[in-house]
Amino acid sequence: MTGDRTLVVVDAANVVGSVPDGWWRDRRGAAERLRDSLVPYAADGLPGHPGPVELVLVVEGAARGVASVPEVRVEAAPGSGDDLIAALAAAARGVRSCVVVTADRELRRRAEACGARCTGPRTVRPLP
Repeated sequence: MTGDRTLVVVDAANVVGSVPDGWWRDRRGAAERLRDSLVPYAADGLPGHPGPVELVLVVEGAARGVASVPEVRVEAAPGSGDDLIAALAAAARGVRSCVVVTADRELRRRAEACGARCTGPRTVRPLP
C-alpha cells in the first residue's frame, strides 16, 4: 500500500440505525450528529488503525444534503449507499488501507472482496 492515511468509510444509514434513539424522525439531523461525532476519529484513528485517517460518511435518501466538515467528507449516494461504499473500497484497493464501518452482512462481503477490512457500528458509535 502506498497511501499514508487509512480510508475509513462509514455507512451512515447502518450506523445511525444501530441505536434506536428516534433517528427516523429526522434522518438528516441524525446523519449530521453522526458526522459531528466522527470528527475526533480523523486525528485519533480507530482501534488497530492509528490516526490520522481520512473519514468519508456515505449518506443516502433523506440524509442527502448533509454538508462535509474539514475532518469528515460527506458523500451523497446518487442511488444505493452500498454501491457507493463498495466503489470507494474498490478504488482504495492496492493504494491504501480501507476500513468500512457497517453491520450490513452483504456490504461487508462486498467490501472485503475489494480488500477492505470491516468493523461494526460500535467502533464509532458506542452505546450511551
